[in-house]
Amino acid sequence: MPRFKTIGILTSGGDCPGMNCSIRAVVRTALGEGIKVKGIIGGYAGIFKEDIIEMSASSVGNILQRGGTILRSSRCLQFHEKSKRKKAYQILKKHGIEALVVMGGNGTFAGAYVFYQEHKIPIVGIPGTIDNDIQGTEYSIGFDTAIQTAMEAVDKIRDTAFSHDRNFLVEVMGRKSPAIALKVGVCSGAENIIFNPEEEDLAHIVQDIKRGIKRGKKSSIIIVAEGEKPGLSYAIQGELKEKFGIESKVCVLGHIQRGGSPTAFDRFMASKMGFTAVKALVEKKYPTVTVYKNGRVTLAPLNKCLETKKRPNKDALEIVRALSI
Repeated sequence: MPRFKTIGILTSGGDCPGMNCSIRAVVRTALGEGIKVKGIIGGYAGIFKEDIIEMSASSVGNILQRGGTILRSSRCLQFHEKSKRKKAYQILKKHGIEALVVMGGNGTFAGAYVFYQEHKIPIVGIPGTIDNDIQGTEYSIGFDTAIQTAMEAVDKIRDTAFSHDRNFLVEVMGRKSPAIALKVGVCSGAENIIFNPEEEDLAHIVQDIKRGIKRGKKSSIIIVAEGEKPGLSYAIQGELKEKFGIESKVCVLGHIQRGGSPTAFDRFMASKMGFTAVKALVEKKYPTVTVYKNGRVTLAPLNKCLETKKRPNKDALEIVRALSI
């Protein structure tokens, strides 16, 4: 007999390509283990609304290639309150949900860990965020697709930059993490990357631009990591103009990076993590997170995957500067 009769699954926080692949894997793996799956619509908020549906193998058919999440997502302030979390637990019990698979980023996991501590409900997390900023895993679902989307956009911007002899500041997503900026910078042949403006020396970047001009380069692409404050690229644009006389255009890629059909890598990783999450529950390995380490999907304790300052790998910045001569 299975340890659980019914488990729940939800997606929370910012969506990302590949979430549907994980949902499909969780549902079909669980059904194969004789466990029912109930989908919670709209993240943690869906618990309070009791927007909960039973899922079947056919309900997750033809979703592998779709972006976003069929379960929808949201950010839920109610879940920050202890009394509300108690209510959420009671609602889950009412619907026969004995364990949870939660997919999302740092906020999702923080809420899940507190929920587990208070009510001991078995929980396994699946890292799903294009920011790739979750501690304890080298990869989170959606990152590869976001890089691909941003790279293709930069390729198109470079066409018009070349045609009009322009400098472009292209802002990519990532919140506190420069991971997208660093990868896209290399893959798009950018002339430079700005991911920590407080430490960056714009004079050095201007020097690189002017050196390129001297050898006949008439356009350049600078990738900017969005950071936590809105309008960063426009602030840099103003500083380049006022202090150095460098004209530039700004292109903020924004939420286009969160959508679209997931890449093959994201589909594989999401499917493997969904499968692993259910196996973890069956084998009583919780609270944990499915993580990617040293080339394989494994498990890590949930409390080891909570938000901390994940040190960026600056190798990409060195590569960009070496190749953009």
